[in-house]
Amino acid sequence: MRAYLMAAALVVAAATGAAAPAAAEDWWKDVIRQSSGVSEDARPARASATRSSRATRNAARSAERRARIAYDDGSRPQRRAATQPRRAAASLSGGQVGIASYYWQGQRVASGGWFNPNGMTAAHRTLPFGTRVRVTRLDTGRSVEVRINDRGPFIAGRIIDLSRGAAQVIGMTGQGLARVQVAVLGR
Repeated sequence: MRAYLMAAALVVAAATGAAAPAAAEDWWKDVIRQSSGVSEDARPARASATRSSRATRNAARSAERRARIAYDDGSRPQRRAATQPRRAAASLSGGQVGIASYYWQGQRVASGGWFNPNGMTAAHRTLPFGTRVRVTRLDTGRSVEVRINDRGPFIAGRIIDLSRGAAQVIGMTGQGLARVQVAVLGR
């Protein structure tokens, strides 16, 4: 049957003066489509069915990754899945206690602007941009209020990166590092 239809396509293409291979192939595809009973309207349904099955597969993979991370015994480091939000190590009311560092190099910040080394700003890994925090140096009790406008620090054990201006207020520029408490004040 297909050979007969292909021969008919070549005859029609020759009669119309079209290029035989291209016109015959297009005509052949139309004939097959019509004979199989698949209309043009059915094509988007197939595409959406493919998308939904792909979404199902992706959801299953994500669930599997989350299960692997949830049941890890802690003996090896795990990559955090992109779908899982990062959370602060301590509650926002009690604050975090850890090591603070400072930076002064002029560069773009993650929130989109330029870094002002003399401003009262800081970098934090998880807090939203624009969040106001109070950073208190634990050994002296000096504190400074800063606004989060960047991401970091990306060194293990550090919880906040202050601008040079904020670091000078609490007197940590000489040492470079200080043990601090970070308390969220609001937006």
